[in-house]
Amino acid sequence: MNIKEAVVMRFKEICSERGIKTNELATLSGVTPSTAYSMMDTRRHDLSIITIKKFCDGLDISLKDFFDSPIFSNLDQEIK
Repeated sequence: MNIKEAVVMRFKEICSERGIKTNELATLSGVTPSTAYSMMDTRRHDLSIITIKKFCDGLDISLKDFFDSPIFSNLDQEIK
């Protein structure tokens, strides 16, 4: 799994636990719905740490808590 897939999986996990849909995550985070849907699309390879931070703020969790998950334990090498 690459970092983008892991980030998306983690946000989906948190949102599922809280019953939050992508559109609501956008609203809570102060980003446009198109930004949220783009960020959650694993086919797109761009990642923005600023958007990750905004999502975390909207979900009221720290970056440390977000990344403190087994999902991030065995990521594929990004340099190929």
